Amino acid sequence: MINSKDPLHGKTLETILTELVNLYGWEELGKIIKINCFNSNPSIKSSLTFLRKTLWARKKVEELYVNSFS
Repeated sequence: MINSKDPLHGKTLETILTELVNLYGWEELGKIIKINCFNSNPSIKSSLTFLRKTLWARKKVEELYVNSFS
């Protein structure tokens, strides 16, 4: 069995986002990563749609996750 060193290994974007929202809340998350989907009427569904299309924003979310949970 190979253990991945990647902290994102096996994590879906939805799981990553949900854990960040549980840790920070939408308001704080919107301050840390200034994207509209976190600040204006935020929801997991709308944020996932945006993050899947917008690579720079997804990268910021993934970096925050790694820094928060490593």
